[in-house]
Amino acid sequence: MGKCELCGEQSNVISSFLGVCRECIINRPERALKITSEKHTFSRIKFSLPYPEPSHGVECGLCGNNCRIGEGEVGFCGLKGNKRGKLLKPKELEAEAYYDKHPTNCVPIQFCGASGVGHPKYSYTAGREIDYYNLSVFCVGCSYDCSFCQNWRYREMLNRKESYGISKQDFDRMIHDKVSCVCFFGGDPAVQLDKISDYCKEVEGKNKILRFCLETNGNFNQELLREFAEISLRSGGGIKFDLKFWNSDLNKAVTGISNHNSYESFKILGAMHKERKEVPFLRASTLLVPGYITPDEVDHIAKFISETSSKIPYSLLAFSPRFEMKNFPLISRKLAHECKESAEKYLEHVRIGNKWLLTS
Repeated sequence: MGKCELCGEQSNVISSFLGVCRECIINRPERALKITSEKHTFSRIKFSLPYPEPSHGVECGLCGNNCRIGEGEVGFCGLKGNKRGKLLKPKELEAEAYYDKHPTNCVPIQFCGASGVGHPKYSYTAGREIDYYNLSVFCVGCSYDCSFCQNWRYREMLNRKESYGISKQDFDRMIHDKVSCVCFFGGDPAVQLDKISDYCKEVEGKNKILRFCLETNGNFNQELLREFAEISLRSGGGIKFDLKFWNSDLNKAVTGISNHNSYESFKILGAMHKERKEVPFLRASTLLVPGYITPDEVDHIAKFISETSSKIPYSLLAFSPRFEMKNFPLISRKLAHECKESAEKYLEHVRIGNKWLLTS
């Protein structure tokens, strides 16, 4: 049971970590964001990560946060630093990689070449690519600080101060002849997109079909985004944006960061999406966080997506209690379907993911 520090309301869908309810974030944003900022600061101290984004020092510019990192400090993502006035960053891709046999648990799997979509140009088979693999690359570091983070162990990886470096040579060796796609997720790949594009260029064309995909919050350096997007587009891959919230104050309160750059990045790729008809290039998802995501919020997100194309696949993911919201309840089947109905007013391909987590 959580209690809002502003209005005093108590509910099991008010985060005891955030300390404010959805209505107060929307209607009293200045006071609400002051409270949630203190909570994000406290949470990140445990992992030796700064909050908010560093603003005085050497400029990073490798993601949308555009940190300016002070001497001896680290950037918001935890991967970049400042040593004697120069940007310090890992020499190799900080990530873990493993093979995921098709069909994978990829969120938009039914619209991916791994399901036979785009055969024969972008898929080895007319149906599921049986006996082929996805190389799943879990990237360390993130440009958001989601209170409900589903993959929050990257923070512990950072805090251990160990190197998880994957060299170009390592990456090349991982691409054997049964790998048909590579998916970068995390954490968030946006904070290492310079290396990711470089690595993908090295192995591009190694296999007859080799798709490159991202799962991301969309908080990109937009020049780097365009570079990777071109690689992904011609490979038959795609970029899945996790659009957390529509309301910017809600996004700031719950994820710690503004969503402005994420939505701008999505719009930038709109023209590319229309270039390739066989396999949807842009994909989107939203985690249905009880008490903070509503059908109205989903309505706005879906309408925004439809302004690029009504055919963009949109997945509404049932919430799993994790990280600072680990004591939160699951979302009801009724509310999930109300959100789906809101999205279907604008989009043709809407699905509910993680249905086994829904409650009656």
